[in-house]
Amino acid sequence: MALSKITSNSIASGVIPEAINKQSSDPTITTNGSVGDVWLNTTTGEMFVLTDATTNANTWSNIGEGSGQIDPSYEIQYLVVGAGGGGGAYVGGGGGAGGLINSYASETSGGGSATQSPISAALNIVYTITIEGGGATQSNGGVSSISGSNISTITALGGGYGAVGGGNNSVPPGSGASGGGASSSANTTGASGTSGQGYAGGNSGGAGGNYASAGGGGAGGVGENTVGQTTAGDGGVGIQSSITGTAVYYAGGGGGSIANGATSNRAYGGLGGGGNGAVRLANGSLSSAGTAGTDGLGGGGGGEDAGGSGVVILRMPTAKYSGTTTGSPTVTTDGSDTILTYTSSGSYTA
Repeated sequence: MALSKITSNSIASGVIPEAINKQSSDPTITTNGSVGDVWLNTTTGEMFVLTDATTNANTWSNIGEGSGQIDPSYEIQYLVVGAGGGGGAYVGGGGGAGGLINSYASETSGGGSATQSPISAALNIVYTITIEGGGATQSNGGVSSISGSNISTITALGGGYGAVGGGNNSVPPGSGASGGGASSSANTTGASGTSGQGYAGGNSGGAGGNYASAGGGGAGGVGENTVGQTTAGDGGVGIQSSITGTAVYYAGGGGGSIANGATSNRAYGGLGGGGNGAVRLANGSLSSAGTAGTDGLGGGGGGEDAGGSGVVILRMPTAKYSGTTTGSPTVTTDGSDTILTYTSSGSYTA
């Protein structure tokens, strides 16, 4: 078959004739044609075949020895939530929630930050998803992150742990993405959060008969202070996101614990998976145990319990979704988009 020449008119119109198309430059994403069209660069000798024909957003794959490829990038929206911190031991403060970084729609990120820029995904780039576990009692939560060779790593920090309670002031609350709640000891000030990730833990009214402790901070609000020594503080609220197509709260802080108190005075976790604080009787025995932060939401642990693990969610056009993943993410669709939800480490190849 004779090689056909490309005229200035055909280039200007963005339409390529059939057979092998010869030109002194590479094609561009706006060089339109049909899947299977072949382009020869007469300057470099490299050849390209049209593998995805989308008007003005075409993919030209290099089929010679060269490594160049002409393809359009596409946006990946993301929600990255770190793991919650553990609550403080023995009538301790609530754990802080994991950090929250959000690029979806106009939704906010943690600590009152603005929506972040989406990932501009490039063909064949591997994006690695890392998800660490929630913090045990008196421990910070682990991080969640997205990394790839063409982006700066996106990292949501783990939440800080709650202070030890019951009059024991040896362990103050821990700082983190959101700070841990203060205890009923001399540690009356909640720990700080991290800018762009979450808020501080709540403050305590100091030592007293009921040993009430404060709530851990959430991605969307500070942990609640105690009411004197009668009521422990609730966890700070998380942030609502609809990136999966359903509105869900993530990264709520854990509630603080109380002793000598009625169960009706217990503190509750913040919206977004925060755990409830423990309630103890005058003799020190448990009336109601604390509860852990919710895994997959990044909730802080209630007083005397562990934090919940975080999550990474990716959302992209279904027409561009490669289907190449590791780590067994949950795959769903919403309208014309595909959503990958990772609750453990894995990867996505664009």
